[in-house]
Order: sequence, then C-alpha cells, then structure tokens
Amino acid sequence: METTVLGRTGLEVSRLGAGLAEIGSLEDAGEAGRVLNRALDAGINFLDTAECYGRSEEFIGKTVSHRRSEFVLATKAGHVHGPDALPAEPWTGAAVTGAIERSLIRMKTDAVDIVQLHAYDVPTPPPDEVIEALLSARDAGKTRFVGYSQENEEADWAVNSGMFDTLQTTFNLVDQKARHNLFFRARAQGVGIIAKRPIATAVWGISADPAGLQGIRRPFAERAQAMAALGPIPGAPDDPIALALGFVLAHPDAHTAIVGTRNPAHMLANIRAVETQLPIPDTVVEELRSRFDQLGMGWPSLDVVR
Repeated sequence: METTVLGRTGLEVSRLGAGLAEIGSLEDAGEAGRVLNRALDAGINFLDTAECYGRSEEFIGKTVSHRRSEFVLATKAGHVHGPDALPAEPWTGAAVTGAIERSLIRMKTDAVDIVQLHAYDVPTPPPDEVIEALLSARDAGKTRFVGYSQENEEADWAVNSGMFDTLQTTFNLVDQKARHNLFFRARAQGVGIIAKRPIATAVWGISADPAGLQGIRRPFAERAQAMAALGPIPGAPDDPIALALGFVLAHPDAHTAIVGTRNPAHMLANIRAVETQLPIPDTVVEELRSRFDQLGMGWPSLDVVR
C-alpha cells in the first residue's frame, strides 16, 4: 500500500484510508472487527471515525485497540451524541470536551492522532469556546493534531485560518471543486487533505434514473451521467471503483482517500483495485478534469452529514 505524509503533521498515512461510518450501524463487534483487521492486515493505516457514527468508536476499542501502534486514528467532535453523552448544548466548548473524553474511553486509547470539528451545522467561524476546547485537548495531549471537516466556503475559511493541521473535504470525479484553489492554498499552509466520498457513492456507470435515488446519490448520479454522456473515455478501466479511486489518488494533494464499507470483501476489493489497477492513465485523469470543467464549474461541492 502506497503511503504519503499528511501535510505538516508528519504522519505517514496510506493513500487509501478507511471511513468508519458504515461499521457503526453493525450490531456485532465481530463483524466490525473483520472489516477493521482486514484493512490493517492489508496495509491501510488511516482510520477515520466520529462520535456520531453509531457504535464505530466502540468497535474500534473492542477489536483493534491492541493494534493501536499500527494505525493513525482520527475522530470528530462537536455533537452531543449517544446514551453516555453528558447534558450539553451541541457546538459548545463543553460538548467538544465531553465528546473527546468519551471518544478516548470508547476507543480505549490515551490519545488520538487527529480530532476534527465535524462542522456541518456550526456557524463559520465556530464559536471561540469550540476552538479553545479543541486546542486545549491538543495541549493536554489528548490529540496530537486538530482538523476541520467541511466543504465550500467553510473549507476555505478553515485553511485560511491557519489553525487546523488537516482538512477533510469531498473530492471525487464528479465533485472536483477542491482542486480549484483549495488544494493550492492547503499545500501552501501545509494542511493535510483527507478526501471523503472518493468513489462518489459508486454512481459512475449506473443507468438508473437519478430521480429514484436517495440523498447525495441523486446529485452525484446526475453529474456522472452528464459527464459520461460526452462519450467513452479511451483507456479508462472497466471497473468504476478503480476509475474513481484512480482519479482521486492521481492528485498528490489528496493525501488519503477514505472509503467506507461494512463488508470485509468490499474492503479487500477496494484494496486490490488500488494495488493492481492504479495508476490510471494521465489522459483519463485529464479527460475527467476537462469534462468537469466544461459542465460543472458551477456545481458546488456537496456537503451533507457524514
């Protein structure tokens, strides 16, 4: 598995990371453990979770905490979530501090590598007490670095603020806004980029009517079909997952791309695609960029809770 350095953090991370929202909906720790251990065994060393991802943090603690030295661990804070949450208003200093404390207990670790503000419904800039709580956790050694998770103007603010070591933001073949200026500014600041939704909910190549799809899959599918309608792409892999991951990982500014699954076989298939079918031809990457620039310069980066 190819690795790279996550911006100014100095953390060496696998280019393919594991997003752990999906395992949070599982009932059985054994099922979650199979996904997590297979990922680690195959060379993935970047795990991204959040306090609001169901039982995800709990399963990390139960199944791979004994392997803590083998992976970079990132979580997100800011909500008031779960039966063990103390009374607090969301997006306050108390909520952030409480979330970090619960996360450490659930994941059976003294510290995480990155705590990110899961900033989908908080004002930009966040309240001072929220930032102070995050920085206090870093100063106390509960997290090594601090990050931000958002898109569009909020992502611009986070990078320009100079306060955050990492930015998690959407980037894929149908949502390319981040490569216009954001990546450049992040590189100049040394901000590590965590690319979320890199396979664009697997919409490339589907023939279903987007009107029948739910949530973010609908606009992703509409964009994919508009881009595909411009004709075949010579040299593109037949596997749409390999195409999607190949596009994202062709951009060195996207340090790691996190893909989520609750199925161990899907996890291994993603890893095989990265290891055996990448890189994709430069001409394919350029054609996907050109099609997006032709059709999608007015498309905002899609920001939904994840």
